[in-house]
Amino acid sequence: MKAASLLHIADSERDADMRYAIGFPVSDPFIFLRSGGRSVAVLNDLEVDRARNHAHVDRVAPLSRYLRQAMRRGNKMPGLADAAAALCREAKVKKVTVPFAFPAGVARQLRKLGLRVKIRDGWFLPEREFKTATEVKMISAVLMMAEVGMAEGIHALKRAKISKDRRLLLHGVPLTCEKLRSIIETAVLQAGGVATNTIVAQGHQACDPHERGHGPLVANLPVVLDIFPRSAKTGYYGDISRTVVRGRASEALRRQYNTVTQGQAIAFEQLRDGVAGADVHAAVERFFRAQGYKTGRRRGHPVGFFHGTGHGLGLEIHELPKASRTSDCVLRAGHVVAVEPGLYYPETGGVRLEDVALITHAEPQNLTQFEKTLEI
Repeated sequence: MKAASLLHIADSERDADMRYAIGFPVSDPFIFLRSGGRSVAVLNDLEVDRARNHAHVDRVAPLSRYLRQAMRRGNKMPGLADAAAALCREAKVKKVTVPFAFPAGVARQLRKLGLRVKIRDGWFLPEREFKTATEVKMISAVLMMAEVGMAEGIHALKRAKISKDRRLLLHGVPLTCEKLRSIIETAVLQAGGVATNTIVAQGHQACDPHERGHGPLVANLPVVLDIFPRSAKTGYYGDISRTVVRGRASEALRRQYNTVTQGQAIAFEQLRDGVAGADVHAAVERFFRAQGYKTGRRRGHPVGFFHGTGHGLGLEIHELPKASRTSDCVLRAGHVVAVEPGLYYPETGGVRLEDVALITHAEPQNLTQFEKTLEI
């Protein structure tokens, strides 16, 4: 069967498919076409020389060439869709396959210009699903950047003094979630990563897993630190979470923390080639229930273990495969998955631990090196 002609129009700074296709960041949208086993990128003329040096395509062409072709056909103000149609005419392509998230308006324009447009579900570039050895090294490198940020954050917590009212003071002033986040993100930046929206959430705030955290930090309560930077050089993501207490944890919190630690170990035991992501999640759910940690709702808010066990990681922070209750994914060798079970109860606070695993044909490889310690 003849391979589909793949067409995409986007920038490669934010669009993972385009970053994978071309191999370097371009801020403005451009055209990518793969047809007949060959690929071409059509970019703004200012990007052409850079693309010819760095792009992972067979041919690089200036956008102006195809805009002129569209103008010769009577279009006085052609855009990217017109240029893409001209490129397809040149390549004798009449039918293209575009990503699921392809702009509907652009697809409509392409159809008006005579192209048949098919939308592809799942991976637009199927090879993105399985990480090469080079990609694993890139992910490991940005994980190290995340670990640098984690180390700086925990070091700041350790250095903080505990006041009489249990507030944490760093250099004599209150240490806040916002300040600790800036310490972490600055360390990541200096290591070569870009960290945004880092989570520093304490106590009941952390019971909302995506709450960034705000206000003064205090002793003896759990702090969830979730750092997910992107490499400024490669565009790949890392993801790590730790839960720590400056001071003394309650017995209830220690038990909750130990249960999450064991739940993560159970998830790692399940991570094998051919195992369904939903089965990995179910194993962790069963363990938590057996330990007496129920999942449900209280006063309109979820408690317990109410998010997925894991998600794929690569050029997107959340990508396939998923390990969750509703997942239909099957784990395969070459997948890279963030494993992040958690338990959340207002009376004790949130606890989440996250490491990144490479699925192999044998035991998974944990790409995360950072230690796990509750009390600091």
